[in-house]
Amino acid sequence: MLVLTVVLADQSRRFEINASADTLISEGNRDFIRSQKITQKFSPEEFLILAYQPKDGDIFSRQSQRDVADISRQIRALQRVQSVRSILSVPLLQAGEQALSSDTQPDQLTQSKLNLPPARLRAIFKGHPVYEGLLINPEQTISGIQVLFKADPELNRVQRESLALQEQRLEGELTHEQKIQLQTLALKQSRLEKTLREQRDKEIDEIRDIIAGYGSRAEIYMGGPHVLAYQLINIVQKDLSLFGTAIALVIAALIMLIFKRWRWLLITACCCSASVLITTGCFALAGLKATVISANFIALLLILTLAIVIHLIVQYREELAADTEASQYVLVQRTLKNKLAPCFFAGLTTSVGFASLLLSDIKPVSSFGLMMMLAMVITLVSTLLLLPSLLMLFPREQSRESSHWSRRPLTASGRLSLRRSTPVILFGALLLALSVVGSLRLSVENSFINYFKKDTDVYRELAFIDQHFGGSTPLDIVYRPERPAGQPSQLPLRAIEVQNTHRIQDMLDAQTGMGTTLSVVNFTKLAKQLNGNRPLTEYELAAVYWTLDKSIRKDLLGSLFLPDPAELRISARVKDSTEGLNRKQLLADIRQGMAELGITEQHYQISNLFVLYQSMLERLFASQILTLGAVFAVLTLVFWLVFRSLRIALLAMVPNMVASLSILGLMGWLGIPLDFMTMTIAAIAMGIAVDDTIHYTHRFLEERRQHSVETAIENTHQSVGYALLYTSTIIALGFALLMGSDFIPSVMFGLLTAAAVIIALIADLTLLPALLSRFAPKGKHAPA
Repeated sequence: MLVLTVVLADQSRRFEINASADTLISEGNRDFIRSQKITQKFSPEEFLILAYQPKDGDIFSRQSQRDVADISRQIRALQRVQSVRSILSVPLLQAGEQALSSDTQPDQLTQSKLNLPPARLRAIFKGHPVYEGLLINPEQTISGIQVLFKADPELNRVQRESLALQEQRLEGELTHEQKIQLQTLALKQSRLEKTLREQRDKEIDEIRDIIAGYGSRAEIYMGGPHVLAYQLINIVQKDLSLFGTAIALVIAALIMLIFKRWRWLLITACCCSASVLITTGCFALAGLKATVISANFIALLLILTLAIVIHLIVQYREELAADTEASQYVLVQRTLKNKLAPCFFAGLTTSVGFASLLLSDIKPVSSFGLMMMLAMVITLVSTLLLLPSLLMLFPREQSRESSHWSRRPLTASGRLSLRRSTPVILFGALLLALSVVGSLRLSVENSFINYFKKDTDVYRELAFIDQHFGGSTPLDIVYRPERPAGQPSQLPLRAIEVQNTHRIQDMLDAQTGMGTTLSVVNFTKLAKQLNGNRPLTEYELAAVYWTLDKSIRKDLLGSLFLPDPAELRISARVKDSTEGLNRKQLLADIRQGMAELGITEQHYQISNLFVLYQSMLERLFASQILTLGAVFAVLTLVFWLVFRSLRIALLAMVPNMVASLSILGLMGWLGIPLDFMTMTIAAIAMGIAVDDTIHYTHRFLEERRQHSVETAIENTHQSVGYALLYTSTIIALGFALLMGSDFIPSVMFGLLTAAAVIIALIADLTLLPALLSRFAPKGKHAPA
């Protein structure tokens, strides 16, 4: 075990925890492929934005312009930066003395060349159809610096080829050669994307170092999708490190408090460490990666390992109390003999529960199910091998009585379940009904900015960009107008198409939470300004389009309009920090608005990250409900096989249903939305409850073969009950520490996990014995 742990610990260093938002988008589904095809067509550039807010309040002052120019120059020197846009570098076409023509040189119409006075700059940027909301806020108090990055040609090529094969797979079966090619492309894409993520993180650190030198004169904030991913990863990793250490210390302290022997602390630490290292090493070898959904698998792994360890320790002490003269070898042998079956059954049922997630068509969910199924098997085998081996290195322990604090609640819960079984069962039924009603009130959310506490620097920075520079989550509408046959190719844009695009953009601007929108309409507004504030006909607009220099045409229209066949993209950003924003309703309102404009679904497509995230959450919610039902059904069958009694199986399922549904119901009643992290709480509740139920019911059936139902329950409480109480107390207190995190999902995860553990404990110590006392077979022999 030592050799195996050391070898796989070395491999575990290669295990990747990628908590970025990108991993939440399920690849291979039709929505994802359609969105990616749109991205490839319009090729919008990767960028991040800096918001420069001078402390003197004047963004057009000479000092502010020098600062923006210096920051831009330093950032431009970074290897992957393609260009840096600011109020100093963009073409100011209104400042030109002559009309636009093929001889127009846009790089000569920038502020860095023209050196216009501040008053003239204010006038040009005031209400600018393109730049306002992108490079300057409407109040003209904040200047934006947009950093654009070079694309990776190799990554783009791999993505195009992979996307083509994925699209073909949706239409029909791929050949064997194509399947191999798709797997090869996926591996290559994964390596390239990992390199790109690391490069992005390095660039963000370098840019932060650059802007740090200007803090005395201005407040400078950074935003963009990749900055959000960077912040998300950093704070999750910080929490894992800080609170992981704190939880480990609390677990160690409680192990010492409960068992009062250094040997148990050492053995528990060795088993937990070996389980985590072996599992992560195996995952690294298998190429499995953790996402936001599965990022808490280490916490789950510790829970599962602790449960096995504590059950074995309690059983060992019970064997010691029963035979004070037995040798260490005999005690360990008896411990394994009595606990091997329930531990195996507990591992089997937990694995089955997680395996049900494989039924989901959402890749991150099915991957999480696969990881936890494998983790349960590895944990079970490694712990059952390692703990007895470690225990044999120590002499036989001196017999000790159980702690007074743990005996009292066990005695009280046993009496309650036997003497007040009917009220306990009725209360359980009421709790189950309230939980079902509460779970129906659940909502889903994807507000990444609101994942951070409002008094943190991360929230202030992200919210500042979101509020002052037109939102942070991109949403696109691609309008595909229907053209009559014989349309002249020299006329790229028809008046009706521009008008419809204008109406779509106005509809978007009217939506709650909508930030900056950009389309060809902004270009036509700019053309109108350049034409003496007179609107252009479609033929004049076509003439301007074809006479513009290619660089200007690409700069203003390249990512918004494709001429043949005509496709017009309305690029929008949603203000993620909008109070009370209902994202599902926003999408419904947009679709309703398109219908009211008379534009059918076949002539437009809504895409980009906002839509994909929301779609993923809704599918994830539906998937969780379906898989939860599948778990209940499958576990009932497994319980039936394990306990060889359908009645016992149904009774044993009740506390598991109460534990998992009550936590969902609690979230519904308290208005806590489901997100990518809280989705795992039901699985955790199920994992804890299943383990405890198996151990309790297995011991009850053993006692039942020799005693009455009442005596069997009392004996089970005074044996397995200690393990249930110790395990739940340690886990609940450990996860409650996450309340101190600045990351809201971590806070919710900690509190809800602690609540789930306590509910599972109470259900197994009160409701389960009450059900067994009333409905278990009353014959002389219990099921084998």
